[in-house]
Amino acid sequence: MLVTCALPYANGSIHLGHMLEHIQADIWVRYQRMRGHQVHFVCADDAHGTPIMLKAQQLGITPEAMIAAVSEEHQTDFAGFNISFDNYHSTHSNENRELAELIYGRLKAGEFIKGRTITQLFDPEKSMFLPDRFVKGTCPKCKSPEQYGDNCDACGATYSPTELIDPKSAVSGATPVMKDSEHFFFDLPQFETWLAGWVRGSGAIQEEMANKMQEWFESGLQQWDITRDAPYFGFEIPGAPGKYFYVWLDAPIGYMASFKNLCDKRGDIDFDSYWKKDSSAELYHFIGKDIAYFHCLFWPAMLEGAGFRQPTKVNVHGYVTVNGAKMSKSKGTFIKASTYLKHLDPECLRYYYAAKLNSRIDDLDLNLDDFVQRVNADVVNKLVNLASRNAGFIAKRFDGKLADSCSEPALYSEFASASASISEAYEAREFSRAIREIMALADKANRYVDEKAPWVLAKQEGADAELQDVCSVGINLFRVLMAYLKPVMPLLAERAEAFLGETLTWEGVALPLTHHQLTPFKAH
Repeated sequence: MLVTCALPYANGSIHLGHMLEHIQADIWVRYQRMRGHQVHFVCADDAHGTPIMLKAQQLGITPEAMIAAVSEEHQTDFAGFNISFDNYHSTHSNENRELAELIYGRLKAGEFIKGRTITQLFDPEKSMFLPDRFVKGTCPKCKSPEQYGDNCDACGATYSPTELIDPKSAVSGATPVMKDSEHFFFDLPQFETWLAGWVRGSGAIQEEMANKMQEWFESGLQQWDITRDAPYFGFEIPGAPGKYFYVWLDAPIGYMASFKNLCDKRGDIDFDSYWKKDSSAELYHFIGKDIAYFHCLFWPAMLEGAGFRQPTKVNVHGYVTVNGAKMSKSKGTFIKASTYLKHLDPECLRYYYAAKLNSRIDDLDLNLDDFVQRVNADVVNKLVNLASRNAGFIAKRFDGKLADSCSEPALYSEFASASASISEAYEAREFSRAIREIMALADKANRYVDEKAPWVLAKQEGADAELQDVCSVGINLFRVLMAYLKPVMPLLAERAEAFLGETLTWEGVALPLTHHQLTPFKAH
């Protein structure tokens, strides 16, 4: 299977909102790998567009130099959170250029590309056409000042930038003028019937997303402008000097390009077997709800028109809020991944997100007080404590050796047989349900230890065998819990593996460890 995350834009830092998706996908990928599936997990930086060109100009460097530095920063942040990508690439690459030109050529040959003249706002000082977000003016509906050219933050209205009252270029401050330009459009309405059937019949789209898409069908699909005029940082359209592919045309193709780059580096993966029309490989996209329109309409239609396969599933998630509100730089709740990593353990955020994630499109609130309380209560008090309170006795009294048999086969069997429902929860991306089940078992394990009170047994004459039995059961239950949590907390699982002296596997929990040598337990 091939799994992708949405491509972060190469003009800014990774923040905790981005991390939700990458952690969600990584947990799912790690679970699939644990179950023996072959998974290729790829991503890339989305490196084209006017904002990147202008920001590089402000910094006095080339766009290429800027995106290279940003890519390095992004990859450092993802590695810091243990996101297990097989490849991280860039849309500004030879693979992406070749694939974008191939797909455009096939769409053109299929008569899915239409040309027409459009009128746009043009900055006479900078000699450039202005994207919607680079025009500001007064909202034509509610008259709020300083609004962008596509929608009003004050009243929520959407409009064309030409409708703004007293528009100004956000680049130079000049008053824009109207200017004609020849643009190419992807004829999405030709795919309307096919898309409606695919959305409802393929199982690739979550039901609530399919319902939202029904609204888009009812309002009618529009032709999609895939052209931008020079100056622009991107790929020039073949046979159209001074015209460039709009960033959103080549961005999703970046999934294919990153995978192609991996195939070329590895030499043992066949690109076509994953992307050809009748491919039996599975393709999963993890994306945020803000880019669902592109991934659930444009992208499948582009693939269909160009003779490629469709996604198996487009997994859409909601936004991250912090303490119940939208992330805000002024309120200090816009938290960069690198800032988090300087102060806190990445595994804690992975656990907290998992504890709140489901397969729906709801927003997820990062409540900072709840975050601290939940990590301490669950990870420290229930999990780590379960190991440490038993490991000490095994190390000191029994030279680190577990008992020769499991004295609580029924209890152990209950923990081992939970693998079926926890597995179902992981598979369905119902991570919060998996965590609830794992923590209910952790409570049961700790109750068992509390009832057996090994600290009392340790002081009793002739109770050594029982002490070893009880602590061995406690450690075996910890082992099962850590196997179930391995996709969520890979570093804690690594520490558990070092302590247990074995690799934690999903199948391995079926039988307890007996007459087994442990290494000294390290809580940190």
